[in-house]
Amino acid sequence: MQKILNNKQILLVGNPNVGKSTVFNLLCNKNQKTGNYAGVTVASHSGKYEYKGEEVEVIDLPGSYSVYPTSEDEAIFSKFLVEEQQNYSGVVYLLEALSMKRGLLLFQQIQDLGIPVLLVVNQIDQAERRGININLEELSKELNVQVLRTNAKQNLGIDELREAIFRNNFTKSETVSFEIPLEQKGLVFKILAETKESNQYKVWTLLASDTYLGKLESVNDQINQDEIKCLVPKRLQTQETIRRYQNIDKIITKVLSKKANFKELLTEKLDKILVHQFWGYVVFAMILLLIFQSVFFLAEYPMNWISDAFFWLSSFTAEHLPQGPINSLISNGIIPGIGGIAMFAPQIGILLYFLYLLEDSGYMARVIFLMDRFLKPFGLNGKSIVPLVSGTACAIPAVMSTRNIENVKERLITILVTPFMTCSARLPVYSIIISLVIPDQYFLGISYKALVLMGMYFLGFFAALSAALLLKTVIRNKTKSFLVMDLPSYKMPLFGYDFKLMLGKVWDFITGAGKIIFFFSIIIWAFSYLGPKQNENDMVATDVKLEHSYLAKAGKFIEPAIAPLGYDWKMGVGVLTSFVAREVFVGTLSTLYSLDEEAPEERIIDKMRNDTKPNGEKVFSFATGISILIFYAFAMQCASTLAVVYRETKSLKWTLIQLFGMSGFAYLASFITYQLLK
Repeated sequence: MQKILNNKQILLVGNPNVGKSTVFNLLCNKNQKTGNYAGVTVASHSGKYEYKGEEVEVIDLPGSYSVYPTSEDEAIFSKFLVEEQQNYSGVVYLLEALSMKRGLLLFQQIQDLGIPVLLVVNQIDQAERRGININLEELSKELNVQVLRTNAKQNLGIDELREAIFRNNFTKSETVSFEIPLEQKGLVFKILAETKESNQYKVWTLLASDTYLGKLESVNDQINQDEIKCLVPKRLQTQETIRRYQNIDKIITKVLSKKANFKELLTEKLDKILVHQFWGYVVFAMILLLIFQSVFFLAEYPMNWISDAFFWLSSFTAEHLPQGPINSLISNGIIPGIGGIAMFAPQIGILLYFLYLLEDSGYMARVIFLMDRFLKPFGLNGKSIVPLVSGTACAIPAVMSTRNIENVKERLITILVTPFMTCSARLPVYSIIISLVIPDQYFLGISYKALVLMGMYFLGFFAALSAALLLKTVIRNKTKSFLVMDLPSYKMPLFGYDFKLMLGKVWDFITGAGKIIFFFSIIIWAFSYLGPKQNENDMVATDVKLEHSYLAKAGKFIEPAIAPLGYDWKMGVGVLTSFVAREVFVGTLSTLYSLDEEAPEERIIDKMRNDTKPNGEKVFSFATGISILIFYAFAMQCASTLAVVYRETKSLKWTLIQLFGMSGFAYLASFITYQLLK
């Protein structure tokens, strides 16, 4: 076993969408989510690797365009970069070959802060396909820094990067290329004289950054009120940017050359359609329809296999375990509960895999661009589509991804409406109800089930837009926002890597949901196994019929409140337990129908399909099924999402408004739906 000689910490830094997360994953063998749009990394991530007896900790910071933050994720970057400078050995700066001018602005600012840096130019192959040649030797000479070449998508140059980090090939600039404006020099030099700080530019950036570090917290007591008026105004930050770009233009002229009469690339040809004001939306709708058709068509057989496997396991344990409470708990409680959610893993996996492929290819950035004009009237901007689309996987990281939205009002609105988007936890609920109440028929070759599932996703999206329009009139903010973004080149997705990433996410979902369902399965079984005492000598009755259990008593107690929605007491218990997590609804019903000894021995979904009320009417009628779909489309039923909303907004008021507003609207909408359809 190789002995670790020393430890080292480095930062991975760059603009958004330059391949930082991919490089991070390759260096540390991680599965951090990557994507072709800004805001994928909204908090710092850390990982470690060993190389030649050295342990290196890599911290992947959120992408930023400047040391002056305009959003929460950029504030995380700036704060860590400045405050933790004494703790890390240097910065590995990723520069995308196609966006050199934009990327060199932040690079020069980091250099002027006196931070040791190593420059990595990524995706040079993309530039070469466009007829662009980059002279890396000249670039190294002009910037006085070592320059490496990588292609993170193809795992090229990563070993050379590890070697450069091992050799500490970080270069610290001894001079500051930016000249501090004359009107600010007096205050800057006064602070330099009264503190241990020696870097002029660092003092300048701290004075200019009123959105982080609390106006020079470490020296705030040394600045009197008159001097506070002299803190760097925005116009001087703009002047700095202009001056830096003038210098960058001179560098670009020396290191970059382009072939004449280079033919139009596939990216430009595709964008004429994919970001078209009409055809762009048509193509997006067709892609979504294909995905939802695949969710049912491709997942049908593996879902049946998983369902049959759990049914066999339940029967096996019931037959071979000693008769008694433990047998009943395992065979009728835990196994059906977990199996009820595990069978939907193929559908969740297919949906996530398609989304990862769309992100990896560069198409999702076009969706952001396309949706900006559409979302503006609703109080949102194009960047809001990132959390909205991410919300189809899970609302928790989606809410966190709002940190890259600069405008406070638009960020708050996006946080509050994102839970309307159909997350993967809703998918099991939708799938089982659609399978129960929607006929297995086709329209123009497209199944009704796929159309209804797609409709549920659109319903969540339009509910989010409607809520945003309402909140736009309530939340006041005069600041205007603009979407500024680069559209990346189209790339061939990494099918194997995305498949591995999808498997990890599905496993996380199953294990996360499984823990919750395991707990609730035990609770539900216990209350269904016990009932009121049969005679005076008993404290409680055990192994009672489901209809006579404490669980049935509790369910029937709330039945008057849910009967107008078309629900029986079993559904009511499922709705109550699912306020912890939506997918628990399926696990709860699976457990309850498994415990029903009067039902025939068949798969859970068949028991549900054949279940009838005392009057002979099907329990899961069309009206009841649509009512359930509507309820789960609007209800706020995820304790973890509520927690992250409170953490991101730091407002109990807005968190409670979201909880009661969504849940109350869900009840009203499902009530109207059932009354109209019954």
